[in-house]
Amino acid sequence: MLSAIRVNRMGSTGTKIVKMNVTELIEMLNKALADEWLAYYQYWVGSKIVKGPMRPDVQKELIEHANDELKHADMLAERIIQLGGQPLLSPDEIKKASACGYAAPSDPHVLKILKQNIQGERCAIAIYHQILEKVKLGNDPITFHMIRKILEDEVEHEEDLESLAEDIALIK
Repeated sequence: MLSAIRVNRMGSTGTKIVKMNVTELIEMLNKALADEWLAYYQYWVGSKIVKGPMRPDVQKELIEHANDELKHADMLAERIIQLGGQPLLSPDEIKKASACGYAAPSDPHVLKILKQNIQGERCAIAIYHQILEKVKLGNDPITFHMIRKILEDEVEHEEDLESLAEDIALIK
């Protein structure tokens, strides 16, 4: 179980509308937060080392996605605090909590970097779909809408990366 310090910043009415185990919800959101932090770093570092055809386009896309992942992390951390929880506090906790993990970009070729990030997006899509099923609109409408927005972004990311990989594969 993830270590979480209860902050109790959420108003009493805001807590009453959550029709599920808040501790379990905070744990799910912290796992997603861990994945977002690792995705942010994977995109960011990939943008720095990537090499090959269409490198400037790939770098731009990776930085854009890194910024989105950081925004997602911020949204998740804020919601965790609203629910009275504590976001993960250390890199060790982040690594341990992550469901999608981190794929170090050991090969800087654009297609390898894109493939790694496509896999990361596919994992994120699966995780957010699971969370969405748990929170459903009636269980926690605030978290539901937040997760739905993040899921939309992750699906768009996968599509962007796949399109770039297809374009690069056609260069010969």
